[in-house]
Amino acid sequence: MSRQLHLGAFLMGVGHHASAWRMADAQPDNLTRPAYYKALAQSAERGKFDYVFFADRLAVSDRYGDNLDASVRYLTSARLDPVALLGLLAGATSRIGLAATASTTFNHPFTLARTFATLDHLSEGRIGWNIVTSTNDGEALNHSAEPILEHELRYRRAREFVELAIKLWDSWEDDPFIHDKVLGEFAHPDRVHYLNHHSEFFDVRGPLNVPRSPQGRPVLIQAGSSDTGQDFAASVADVIFTAQPDLHKAKDFYQTVNQRLFAQGRPEGSLKIMPGVMPFVGKSKEEAQARFAELEDNVHPLAGLALLSDSMNHDLSVYPLDEPLPEVKEIRGNQSRFKLVQAMSQREGLTLRQLGKRFGGSRSHRVLAGTASDIADDLEQWFSERACDGFNVMPPYLPHSLDDFVNEVVPELQRRGLFRREYTGHTLREHLGLERPASRFG
Repeated sequence: MSRQLHLGAFLMGVGHHASAWRMADAQPDNLTRPAYYKALAQSAERGKFDYVFFADRLAVSDRYGDNLDASVRYLTSARLDPVALLGLLAGATSRIGLAATASTTFNHPFTLARTFATLDHLSEGRIGWNIVTSTNDGEALNHSAEPILEHELRYRRAREFVELAIKLWDSWEDDPFIHDKVLGEFAHPDRVHYLNHHSEFFDVRGPLNVPRSPQGRPVLIQAGSSDTGQDFAASVADVIFTAQPDLHKAKDFYQTVNQRLFAQGRPEGSLKIMPGVMPFVGKSKEEAQARFAELEDNVHPLAGLALLSDSMNHDLSVYPLDEPLPEVKEIRGNQSRFKLVQAMSQREGLTLRQLGKRFGGSRSHRVLAGTASDIADDLEQWFSERACDGFNVMPPYLPHSLDDFVNEVVPELQRRGLFRREYTGHTLREHLGLERPASRFG
C-alpha cells in the first residue's frame, strides 16, 4: 500500500484509565522511576511506533469542589515534567519520535524554542511539540494570571507564540558554520538573523542561540477540535490530536480539516489527523471485555468528575450526583471535549454519577475491546475510509496494555500491509512522511 497508517503511543501515568492504578499488578510507584519510562519508550520503539507522547497540565486537577479532595484521593494526580522527560528518553532510544506538551499561555517563546531546539539536536531530530493554550484556572493561579484567558484571546496569543518560535528556529540558516581555524572564523554572520519581533504579546529581538536543528524545527502538534482550533492546526500544525468516538463524524472532521488545510495553501498529507483510541487486547473478545468491565467497575465517580471539571474548567460539585448534567451554556475550558460529553450524557440519559464513571474511563475517546484481529479490523476500517491518518494509542493500563498492542496488534497490522515493519527514516518528520521545512531566511 502506498498509504501507511501512523501510530503514536500516548502514555500517561500507569495508564489512561482512571482506575488503572487499582489493578492488582499495578505499580503506582513507577510514576517517578526513570527505568519505567525508558522501558515504555523502548517497548513502543520495538513496535515501530512513530512517536511516544506525554501530555501535561500545570496544576493538580482541583476544579471539582475547588479543593484537592477528589483528585488527590481518587486519581494518580502527580506527573513529571514531560519536556524534561524527553531528555531522558532521547538517550534511552534511537529511532522513535518523542513528543511532549508545552503551553503557549504560561511559557515564553524564546525559552521554549531554545529548549525544544536543544532536544531536537540531542535526539538527532526526533522531537515534537504538542501546542496547547491551557484551559484551567488552576494553571493560571500557579502563574500569577487568574483567571485563565478567554478562549479566543488564548488562541490569538498562541498564534503569535508559534509564529515567533518558528522565526527563532529559522534565525540560524542551515550550514552557517565555517570552522576555519587558520583564519579564526567560526560562522557566517550573514546566516544568523535578528528578528526584531514586536507585536501584541511579545517583543523579541533574537536570534536564538541554538543553531538550526536536524528537523529544521520540531514536529508541531495541536489538539484543539473547535473551529478556532481546527483553523489554528490547519495554519501551522503537522499533526492534530482529536477525540472522535463516531466513524461518520470522524470522516466529516477529516474532510473539514483537510478543506481548511487546502484553504491555507498547504498540500494534502501535510497535516496528519490522529484520533485517540483505548485498546483492550485479549486472546478472546470475552477476555478483553471482561478486563474493560473490571476497570470500569473500579472507577470512582468523583475521579471522573474531577477530570471532567478540570477539562471544562467548571466546578461540577455544585450539581446533584444523581441527576443529569444540567445545561451549561458557557465554559472557559476544553469546548470540543465538553460538547462530546454533553451529547453523550443527553443521548444516554446519564446521571452525573454515571457520567463520572464513564469519563474516568475513556475521557470521550473510543474504547476497543477484542482480539488483535478485531482491533486491527476496526483500525483498518477507519484508516481506509479516510476517517484518520493513524491513531494515538492510549494504553488503559501500563505497561501491560502497551506490550499487548505491540506484541499482538502491530504484527497483525504489518501482515495486512498497513504499518511499517522497520523504520525507514531517522527523524520524526521522516516517520510521518513530512518534508523538512526550509528556513525563511535561506
